[in-house]
Amino acid sequence: MTTLPRFLALPRSSFFLFGPRGTGKTTWLASTLPDALVVDLLKPEEYRRLAARPERLRELVLATPARSDVVIDEIQRVPELLNVVHDLMESARGYRFVLTGSSARKLRRGGVNLLAGRAAMRSMHPFMAGEMTAGEVAGEAGRRFDLETCLRLGTVPAVFSSQDPESALAAYAALYVEQEVRAEGLARDVGSFSRFLEAAAFSHGTTLNVSAVARECETSRTTVAGYLELLEDLLLAFRLPVFTRRAKRRLAAHPRFFYFDCGIFRSLRPAGPFDRPEEIGGPALEGLVAQHLRAWLAYSGVDARLYYWRTRSGVEVDFVLYGADGIWAFEVKNADRIRPEDLRGLAAFGTEYPDARRVLLYRGTERLAVRDILCLPVGDFLTRLHPGQGLERAVRAV
Repeated sequence: MTTLPRFLALPRSSFFLFGPRGTGKTTWLASTLPDALVVDLLKPEEYRRLAARPERLRELVLATPARSDVVIDEIQRVPELLNVVHDLMESARGYRFVLTGSSARKLRRGGVNLLAGRAAMRSMHPFMAGEMTAGEVAGEAGRRFDLETCLRLGTVPAVFSSQDPESALAAYAALYVEQEVRAEGLARDVGSFSRFLEAAAFSHGTTLNVSAVARECETSRTTVAGYLELLEDLLLAFRLPVFTRRAKRRLAAHPRFFYFDCGIFRSLRPAGPFDRPEEIGGPALEGLVAQHLRAWLAYSGVDARLYYWRTRSGVEVDFVLYGADGIWAFEVKNADRIRPEDLRGLAAFGTEYPDARRVLLYRGTERLAVRDILCLPVGDFLTRLHPGQGLERAVRAV
């Protein structure tokens, strides 16, 4: 996997690091903590030994006192190890534990020791455009950020850095179904879950109609609701709630659904001769912006949350960032020209929230200010979006 500089900052104390498979958790830790003691629970022999006797972890750690950093990869495979980690944190001071996971399902069950809040929570996301640009400037071997390529392949490091990214992307969902769902027995009918992955792709960027998806998959609504929860537990998808603070209008009630990466969405969404380009290109672009905003929030550590806004009459804003620093509203358009109707949602949001900063991201090349709405080339915005630097920098003219 190509090593590019990542925006994630290394915490000083112990921490959990969650993220989907292939987002570069292990690669980042190997380059950031090269001298750490590494316990890899994906290795069958290591898994069997520690699953049978979790106390063996104490022996491994205490046998290497010079190594103050201990990395346990895929901690969710043997959650009982967390009791040992907790005890070591109490009795053997000076160690920093890094506990990675690509699934939060087992750790959310009642009774699992989450270290009593003594370990910070961090997450790893697909590449941000700024990370690719930083790597290029630093002379790394990464590809130059290209919007079209990222919309087609996504920015998951394991895919983006592959010698054959198309094949790697095609294999990603199968890898998850095989290694995560089948191996862990997370879904009784793997074939039904595979059909759900495809059916859910048609709802990427929209509200997911559970009943309609259930009919498409020929299964029950309850089963599909469970599959949706499973997707989120595997960190493969997320839902954005509706922004309702001090609402004056009647608003939509259901969240929007996104796969965590626009390339994964495209690999799961079958294309046919009756599809219009905007039916795939539009949701892909919205997904790319969504994954960047999520990563920016996670890496910045700012006190803010991501929402969307939609009235019952259908007036909508794609993304709303609300936090201590104010309100930002973003509309995303997969077009190189701005039409008056493209500004309708942001204009309505401005009436509702006059202090909100409003930005339209589009495929054109010009910076424009229309009715107090800043219109920016989406690629420029994404490359200038850096954690630790406010959104003002991302929208500021060069």
